[in-house]
Amino acid sequence: MMQLIDLFNEHNYQITFATTATQTAYSAELESINVDVQHIVLNDSSFDLFIKELNPDVVLFDRFNIEEQFGWRVSENCPETLRILDTEDLHFLRKARADAFKKNEAVNLYSETAKRELASILRSDLSLIVSAFEMQLLQELFSIPEGLLYYLPLFVESPLAELPPFEERRHFVTIGNFQHAPNADSVVYLKKELWPLMKEEFPESEIHIYGAYAPKYISEMHNPKEGFFIEGWAEDVSVVMKNARVCLAPLRFGAGIKGKLLAAAQYGTPSVTTGIGGEGMFELSIQEEAPKQFIKRACSLYRQQDLWSHQQHLAFGVLKSNFRKEHLAPAFTERIFELRQELANHRKTFFISQIMQHETLKATKYLSKWIEAKNK
Repeated sequence: MMQLIDLFNEHNYQITFATTATQTAYSAELESINVDVQHIVLNDSSFDLFIKELNPDVVLFDRFNIEEQFGWRVSENCPETLRILDTEDLHFLRKARADAFKKNEAVNLYSETAKRELASILRSDLSLIVSAFEMQLLQELFSIPEGLLYYLPLFVESPLAELPPFEERRHFVTIGNFQHAPNADSVVYLKKELWPLMKEEFPESEIHIYGAYAPKYISEMHNPKEGFFIEGWAEDVSVVMKNARVCLAPLRFGAGIKGKLLAAAQYGTPSVTTGIGGEGMFELSIQEEAPKQFIKRACSLYRQQDLWSHQQHLAFGVLKSNFRKEHLAPAFTERIFELRQELANHRKTFFISQIMQHETLKATKYLSKWIEAKNK
């Protein structure tokens, strides 16, 4: 979301960030970058007056549940507004994988969450998809029209010209917000299954784990004697990454593309992850599933400068080919401009969106009105 805000800012959009969330110590200071922050209320008609007075050219919904809550209100009060859904990742895919992992079952994508999220995608004028894998899944498995989707991965600036060399870097690192379940699980996996193998292979190794909102069971894993450090929130990701030698991301479920792996590559830190971790990342990182192989790869990267330098160079190439902002941003902003100019024709072409608005609007609209009346 921050990348999109910055991108719209660069093109001189007046940005209003409407949120139901409360401010925390980790919240971005949006006012400092000329973004007007407005607090809005769930299931309350006060939003109707707010959006009608604002009358935006574009509304960007942060994930499908926000579109469910406010999409029908935008459609009713600002029918000419371009409605874009920022999926972040496919939540139904992430949830299905999490459920399958916990129950040791096959992944079932045909869930209630899938119905809700796919309906939200079909209602929107355009949905932003961060992973090439998820683009393919939506089109081939669920027959979502390509014209309603736009592939826009997380993007990075050019790699820094000067980065610490191999011999100046120390330790393994991983990073991620602990409110995101795959991140928390990966640390549990590290502690209970991978790190004991690591210490057998590499007794002097240390791993430093960064992330906000660490629950108690994660904080209690902090054990300097075992070289296992829970460090808390990282104030500057660049400092953390560019001084580490290897990044570990043993993700056992999840979706989308992984910001930690992009950051590691940008700052010249080779990484080891799983198949799910590397999904949609164009082989940015080394992928291993079996615990012993994962550890073997990590230790080899840490110890062998030639291998480390080779993987760093490969990752720089992947960034340049697939994730550079100067390649991705212009095409996206041009697409938004085109849609704003030809929105009526776009909606005629993809009339399924209007059908979904008609049929599902009633359910989301009247549920919201019922909750509002009940709250009064």
